[in-house]
Amino acid sequence: MNATVRYILSRIRHNLLSILLIIALALAAAVVVTMLATPRYTATATVQINDQSENVLGEDLGADSNSNVGWDVERFLNTQLEVLRSRDVAERVANSLKLYDDPAFIAAMELPAESAAGPVEARRQMVVGLLQSNLGTDLPHETRVVRISFNSANPEVSARIANAFAEQFIQSTLQRRYDSSSYARTFIADQLQEARTRLERSERELNAYARRAGLIRSRDGSNGEDGPATGSSSVTTASLSQINEAANRLSAERIAAEARWQAEAAMPALSSPTVLANPTVQQLMTDRARVDAKLETLRARYLDDYPEIVQLQAERKSINEQIASVAQSVRNSVRSQYVSALEAEQALRSKVDGLKGDTLAEQDRTVRYNTLAREADTNRSIYDGLLQRYRELNASAGISSSNLSIIDRAEVPGGPSSPNLLKNLLIAFVIGVFLAGVFVFVRDLLDDAIRVPEDVEQKMNMALLGVIPVASADNPDDDLADPKSPMSEAYNSLRGQLLYSTSEGLPKIIQVTSARQSEGKTTSSNAIAAGLARMGKRVVLVDADLRRPSEHKRHRLANQHGLSGLLTGADTLTADTLHEIAPNLDVITSGPVPPSPTELLSSPRMAHLLEELARRYDCVVLDSPPVLGLADAPVLSALSDGVVFVVESAGSRTGVLRTALRRLRAMNPVILGAVLTKFDPSHSANTYSEYYGYEYYRYASPDHAGG
Repeated sequence: MNATVRYILSRIRHNLLSILLIIALALAAAVVVTMLATPRYTATATVQINDQSENVLGEDLGADSNSNVGWDVERFLNTQLEVLRSRDVAERVANSLKLYDDPAFIAAMELPAESAAGPVEARRQMVVGLLQSNLGTDLPHETRVVRISFNSANPEVSARIANAFAEQFIQSTLQRRYDSSSYARTFIADQLQEARTRLERSERELNAYARRAGLIRSRDGSNGEDGPATGSSSVTTASLSQINEAANRLSAERIAAEARWQAEAAMPALSSPTVLANPTVQQLMTDRARVDAKLETLRARYLDDYPEIVQLQAERKSINEQIASVAQSVRNSVRSQYVSALEAEQALRSKVDGLKGDTLAEQDRTVRYNTLAREADTNRSIYDGLLQRYRELNASAGISSSNLSIIDRAEVPGGPSSPNLLKNLLIAFVIGVFLAGVFVFVRDLLDDAIRVPEDVEQKMNMALLGVIPVASADNPDDDLADPKSPMSEAYNSLRGQLLYSTSEGLPKIIQVTSARQSEGKTTSSNAIAAGLARMGKRVVLVDADLRRPSEHKRHRLANQHGLSGLLTGADTLTADTLHEIAPNLDVITSGPVPPSPTELLSSPRMAHLLEELARRYDCVVLDSPPVLGLADAPVLSALSDGVVFVVESAGSRTGVLRTALRRLRAMNPVILGAVLTKFDPSHSANTYSEYYGYEYYRYASPDHAGG
C-alpha cells in the first residue's frame, strides 16, 4: 500500500507542471463561461404535504382517504413529488398562465421569438418540456414541506411560474380526487341498475309462483336471523295460529268451568258459595229470616193454628221454594257455562285439525316459494346497500379539502442564482483534477520508458542489482575517483550484490552489456572491476567491443595488441596485452578492429582464452558491445558465468529492452540482474529519492558534522 502511494506521488511530481496547467485551463474556462453566461433567477415556493385530507362533512365515507401507515410515508411523499413533476401539472400551469403565446416566457427561456410561431402541438410540447426541465423539487429529509423552484432569465417569470406550480399542484390533486369519486359514482350507478333489474325479475318470479300455487302470503321485507322467509306468512298459517290460540284459550276456560261445576255438584245447594253469593238468594234468605222472627214471636203468644201464624208459615214455605228454585237456577247456570265451554272447545279443535292439514299441504308448495323469496330478499339487500353507497358518494363528491397547503409563496428573487463563480470554480477544479488524473494515467500507461527503479522489476521482470545516480559533472570518472561520492557508494553496493549473486558467490566471468550504446556499460564495467580489485581480488577487464572499443582511450593505452590479436593467434597473454592500470587490476584492450568480430568472438579460441583468464584471475569482467543489432553480446553471454544488464534511466524503452533480453535468453545465459544508471532522483521523486535525492546521506565536510 505504501509503495503504491509513493508511486502515485512520484507520478504526480513527475507530471506536476502538466497537472497544474490542466487545472489552470479548467479554472480559466470556468471563469470565461461564468462571465459569458446569462444570469438566471430561481424563485421558490413551499408546500406542505399531509397524510390525509380533512373531510368537510366530518364523516369517513371511505371514498377519498389518503391515510398512510408509518412505513409507507416515504413512498407516499415520493409519489407526490412525481405527481408534481408530471406532464399533467406542467400543462395545467401552461394553460393557467397562457404560456403558449407569452413572449415574456419565451424570452425568459432564452429562446428566439420565432420559436413561438410554430405549429400548436409543437409549441405545446416545447412549453411543457421547458416547464418540466426548469422545475426544481426538493424534499428535505424528515420533513413534509417540499420546495418548488423554477429557474429562468426573468425573475418575475420565475416567481409567477413557481407559484403557479404550487397552486396547480393542489388543484390537480383535488381534480384527481373528484375524478376518482366520479368514476366510483358511475360504477355504482351501473351496479345499481343491474341490481334493480335483478330485484324486479326475482319479485315477478315470486309473485307468479305464488299465484300459480294459490299461496296468499304477507311479506314485511325484513330479514330475521332464520333467513329471509321469516318475515313472510300465509293466510292459512295465520288462521291456524289464531284459531289454535282461541282453542287454547277456550280449553282453559272449559277446564275452569268444569272445575266450578264439579265443585257445585259435590255440595248442597245452599252450601255453595256461588248460590250464596247470588243477590236473589240473599234477599230471599233475608225475607225468610224476617218471617222466622215473626213466627217465633207469635208462637210465643199463640198456637200454630193462629191465622197469622198459618199465614207466616205459608209465606215461609213459599220463600223456601223460591230459594230452592233460585239455587237450582244458579247451579244450572254454572253447568251451562261448562257445557258451552266444552262445545266451543270441541268446535275449535275440530277446525284446528282441519287447518293443520291445509297448512301441511301448503308447506309442500312453499319450498319453491321460500327459495324465490330468499333470492328476492338478497337482491333487495344488495340494491339497498348500493343505493345507500350511491347516495353517500353523491353527498361527498368534491366537498373534501386538499391534503396540500401552500406555506410560502414564491417572491421575486433579488439576485441571480446562476452563474455562481465560486461554484463553477469548484466544479472546474474537480473536473480539472479528474482530467489531470486521466492525463497522468494515460501518459503513464503509454510511457514505456524505464524511469524509476520500480520499473525494472515491474516492466522488465528482472532483479534490480543496483541504482547508479547521475554523475555530478559531465565526466563520471571524477565521481568514481572520489570514494565518498554517491556514485562510488552505489557501485560499492552493486559490488556487494555481485558477491552473492550466485550460489557459488562471485561469478568467475561477468559480462556487462546493454540494449544499446551509451547506457553506461563501459563505466559500470570499470567500476565493477575497480571495486573488486580494491577488495584484493585479482581482476582482468576485457574490452570485448571489437567494433567500437573504448577502454584504450579511457585508460590512455596503446591498442596495437589486444583481444583481436589473442583470438587470431597474433598475440599472447604477455605484458603487451595485459596492462596493469591499478593494483590487482589488468586491462586487455580490444586490439585492432577485425573485419568480422562475431566470428572471432564465437571461435573456440575465445572460449579457451576465457578459461585461461579464469584460471589466472579471480574475476574476468567483459565490457561487451550492446545487444541490439549485433550478435556479439549473445555469443559472449553463452561463455559467461553471469550477465549484468545495464539500463539507462529515462533513456531506455521497455520494448527495446524486452527485445534485447529475448535475444540474450535465446543463448540460455545466467542473467544476474539489471543496473539502473544515470538515475536522477530529484526528477523522478520515486521511492529511492530519500537515498539518492536531495536528502541523500553525504559525508560531512571538514567544517560540518554529519547528521
